Amino acid sequence: MDLRQLESFVTVANLGGMSRAAVHLQMAQPSVSRQIALLEKELGQRLLERHGRGVQLTEAGRVLAGHARQMLEQSRRARDELQDLGARVAGRCVVGLPPRLALAHAPALVMAFRERFPGAAITVLEALSVSLRESLIAGHMDLALLFDPAPTPLLRYEALRRERLCLVAPAGSRLPAVVSLPALAHYPLILPSEPNSIRRLLERQLRPRGIALEVLAEVGAVQTTLALVARGAGCTIVPQSALQLGPPSLVHAPVGPPAIWNRLVLATPAARAATRVIRGAESLLRQLDFTGEAH
Repeated sequence: MDLRQLESFVTVANLGGMSRAAVHLQMAQPSVSRQIALLEKELGQRLLERHGRGVQLTEAGRVLAGHARQMLEQSRRARDELQDLGARVAGRCVVGLPPRLALAHAPALVMAFRERFPGAAITVLEALSVSLRESLIAGHMDLALLFDPAPTPLLRYEALRRERLCLVAPAGSRLPAVVSLPALAHYPLILPSEPNSIRRLLERQLRPRGIALEVLAEVGAVQTTLALVARGAGCTIVPQSALQLGPPSLVHAPVGPPAIWNRLVLATPAARAATRVIRGAESLLRQLDFTGEAH
């Protein structure tokens, strides 16, 4: 069982077919099939079931796929750290960003990274904070920006900023200077679907107080939510900076007391050594200007 066989197997598993994997690996399809056959022979287990639409992992294949992905990732990290010892910094860094942060900051991050490390590569993955946290723990990325992640001993969190949540209503609405927590129950709301850091923050404060929200709809993207609010479909609750994604006519007021704050953190694995490239990416993330940016 060698890394070439494992890479072929994982690529087939990820793409669901031999022909697609062959194109991705830039190999002939018979060569990919042979790599899988050798692996199955060595392990004495059938790893894939062939069907008309491609392939499907067997139970043994699912077990091996999890281990194989970790082995390939460790191999990549070993190469990166050895390359890191040379005069010309090389390697790769995988950074996770929530979509709205990626929209605002990914171009500047990538350009600054390329200027600092011309011999290295950066990958930016976009997903919700909950998914990014899981991927970071699983070893699929090197660092990430997260909103209000759940605590875990597997990750280190460095707080970068915090921001107060506010109620947002259509133009012409009359809101009090501050919207109390009990008053939130009287506003028809459009909120992100769970799991979501905003929903978790709200539940943490409202559930112990017996306050139930009237949720008319669940929408994933803040831009879409604010567009619905602008058309009079309801209200929403977002960090204040997210208002920049909607029209200036929207009305808003802070929520509280107690005030509810969301927190942006830089998350890194607790037990994994960071290469120079990863440390450089961490530094660049700390230097991003989040003032007034939507997230």
